[in-house]
Amino acid sequence: MTLPLFEAGGDPGPNFAALLRSSGLAPPVPDAPATDLMISHATTVVAIRCQQGVVMAGDRRATAGHLISHRSIEKVFPADRYSGVAIAGAAGPAMEMVRLFQLQLEHYEKVEGKALSLDGKANQLGMMVRNNLPAAMQGFAVVPLFAGYDTSRGVGRLFQYDVTGGRYEEREYAVGGSGSLHAGTVIKLGYRSGADADEMIDLAVSALFRTAEEDAATGGPDLVRGIYPVVAVIGADGFERVVDTDVESRFRNLLASLENRGGDSQ
Repeated sequence: MTLPLFEAGGDPGPNFAALLRSSGLAPPVPDAPATDLMISHATTVVAIRCQQGVVMAGDRRATAGHLISHRSIEKVFPADRYSGVAIAGAAGPAMEMVRLFQLQLEHYEKVEGKALSLDGKANQLGMMVRNNLPAAMQGFAVVPLFAGYDTSRGVGRLFQYDVTGGRYEEREYAVGGSGSLHAGTVIKLGYRSGADADEMIDLAVSALFRTAEEDAATGGPDLVRGIYPVVAVIGADGFERVVDTDVESRFRNLLASLENRGGDSQ
């Protein structure tokens, strides 16, 4: 999912509602209870603070009931240059919310001539989650993670939400989705304050791998199909996705270390 950048000289106009209509974006309004539909759900996502900013990661599996509906869905996206959002919950409404969020941040910057503050972005996403509450009551819940590099403070920051739009800033890490309990435990045990991004990427990879062992809705690395979690680092240079070959190498190193220890998962 690319950022909705406007062309140089292009004028989107100050009316955001009109921009939404012209872009074909509208909040989803379900006509039937979720129990009557096979809805794809995105599962485990994590965000971890590091020396350079924040590491975000998400597995690639989406489920519909007891079925795997997608094996290579992406759950981590740039919100703008210095922030990112990771989705958990009903996949369709979540992706629509991300597109709307991206467009709103870009429109604000175009109209005001400056980017919205990181707190402002976090608040705006919270309002979107809150506005989705009627759909969430029918089973279309969206509970994202938001993280970014605060250019005014020179640090990475991360935020969690609940289904009512409540916004909570976390100091060290945040997790979301069906595997959040397992992923959070792994990160809590391995987290080290002031660690660099490279170390926290390995921790995120390990957390997703361990979670996939315990949570059926979370997908582990697929060495046969070449499908690996999406991992990104958000720092002073902006949102940068870690290339798949690097993520693959880290997973292979993790598997090798487990084999050397006789497969001990402790």
